[in-house]
Amino acid sequence: MARKPTLRDVANAANVSEMTVSRALRHGTEVSEKTRGRIAGIATKLGYVPNRIAGALASRSVNLVGVVVPSLSSHVFPEVLSGLTDGLAGSPMQPVIGVSGYDLVTEEGVIREMLSWRPAGLVVAGLEHSDTARKMMANAGIPVVEIMDTDGTPIEYCVGISHLKAGRLMAADILNRGYRNIGFIGTKLQHDFRAQKRLRGFTETLTESGVSLAGQALYSQASSIAKGREMTASLLATAPDLQCIYYSSDVMAIGGLMHCLASGLSIPGDLALAGFNNLELLNGLPIRLATTNSFRSEIGRKAAELILTAAGGGSMPPDKITQFQPIVEIGDSL
Repeated sequence: MARKPTLRDVANAANVSEMTVSRALRHGTEVSEKTRGRIAGIATKLGYVPNRIAGALASRSVNLVGVVVPSLSSHVFPEVLSGLTDGLAGSPMQPVIGVSGYDLVTEEGVIREMLSWRPAGLVVAGLEHSDTARKMMANAGIPVVEIMDTDGTPIEYCVGISHLKAGRLMAADILNRGYRNIGFIGTKLQHDFRAQKRLRGFTETLTESGVSLAGQALYSQASSIAKGREMTASLLATAPDLQCIYYSSDVMAIGGLMHCLASGLSIPGDLALAGFNNLELLNGLPIRLATTNSFRSEIGRKAAELILTAAGGGSMPPDKITQFQPIVEIGDSL
């Protein structure tokens, strides 16, 4: 096994002190841009990787932003992470990702591990956490930004949309188009608090108009096009008079569309469909599905902006909540 290059190797090759190398690679202001560039080039040529743990012990933080999300298997959170990465671009900050699997105990463990590395900031999806996780984040001494949701009380800052409002807006649009026999298909509602809130806002708005769900189908695992197709067929078999189905996600709604097309059902003539998230996947479909724009990339970029501002000692906004307004995209399926 080859010997790992050391800080001293870089210093000797650059003919400078080890302290100068350390400052240069940490972007210290004591080193000129010319010297920093020369040292960085030598470090790259030697394959030297700085010891960030040692740096953390000295500076009490590293240029890492911990990011905790429920899943990477869906199309939702990668778009959030893409926005966050874009927002951090040009800074020394780098995101480190942890996955909770929609489980609060797992999330608590991931947050504990993230904070043990003394990151410069922490971004966590959602506002619901275990009591221990909340205490750890509240006492972390770094900027904490909760994302995706604004229906609750943030620990410090939060960026997202109101999922209650998103559900209400979609219900209002469906009702305004004259639909009354309305069904719902959803996944992971026992763990996905944001999906729960959308359904609550949706059903509350129906109730206010004297309408109740005419049928629903729930699945405890992750969304998929195949599962959306299967559940749509099952729901229509038990509630054939449905005029419209609202899905907890676009992925499930695409599955519903696939079932309808295969069964010869006209959309929206025989059955109207609506999803949630405004995923890129919708752009390639033969029929543009109704959905709700949840501004995932924008949420990620705003979270990055808050972390960078706080880490740089800048002036933070007085309002702890940054709320994007969900927008219903009618498409061709309502």
